[in-house]
Amino acid sequence: MQTYYYVLASQHFLLEEEPLEEVLQERIRNYHEQEKEIDFWLVKQPAFLESSSMAQIKAKCPQPAAAIISTNPQFITWLKLRLEYVLTGEFQAPTEDISDPLASLATVS
Repeated sequence: MQTYYYVLASQHFLLEEEPLEEVLQERIRNYHEQEKEIDFWLVKQPAFLESSSMAQIKAKCPQPAAAIISTNPQFITWLKLRLEYVLTGEFQAPTEDISDPLASLATVS
């Protein structure tokens, strides 16, 4: 079982009001320079919010939500400081409640 850390906010805030694309591109560039494997993912409408253990977190976040999920807690702390108005937390997966930590409920149109 793996621990996943996340930054969570409304899709509108995270994808339109914040310079998220720039932040993630810079981080990807940094990882490539260090020959480090990417350990973070952007997930629209993350399915982990549907687990019973996440009901209170989901209730606090405007929907539809988006999350940046990582196995690196320092990266999530850095994002929290950079983005400010986001929720952070962690969860274990895979579990009975969360089978795929990166699953999305978003439909492709």
